[in-house]
Amino acid sequence: MQTDLDAPAPPALTPTGDPFPVELAVIDSIASGHEPETLLRVVFYRPDGGASIRYAWTAGGPELGDRIDRLALAAGLDFADWLDLTEAHCDVTTRGRIEIQAYALRPILADVTSGCRAPDERREGLQRILRCAAETTGQTPRPGFPRWYGVGPTLLTSYLH
Repeated sequence: MQTDLDAPAPPALTPTGDPFPVELAVIDSIASGHEPETLLRVVFYRPDGGASIRYAWTAGGPELGDRIDRLALAAGLDFADWLDLTEAHCDVTTRGRIEIQAYALRPILADVTSGCRAPDERREGLQRILRCAAETTGQTPRPGFPRWYGVGPTLLTSYLH
């Protein structure tokens, strides 16, 4: 009969300074608690004041997110629309120093396909912020907004390259 005392010792955990494997394990745990077709934006706040942001999708999320992005871009939706539509369908929770933003993709798809846009007063407020930021940094303000930011992996990961 073998006991725990006879079993080989588990491998020693060696600190590497690389948080990525731990972050992936945490994201897997977080994703398992969310509905299918959800985009997760997970912010890991570090003790030094920095943060790392990771994106993950639950079952069906990558395909649906990419479909939403194609439709939004074809319809001419911009960053103001992205901010307004995604914010309306976001559930924010925390686990210690981890912030989880869960975006339900089906309602976002419904808004995009029905032609929802950011209201004019929100657009005007965002334009004021952009003008102020441009003035503060010595840049010339540009008209309009950047393109739709994205809810699918193809568009969101394009910013990383």
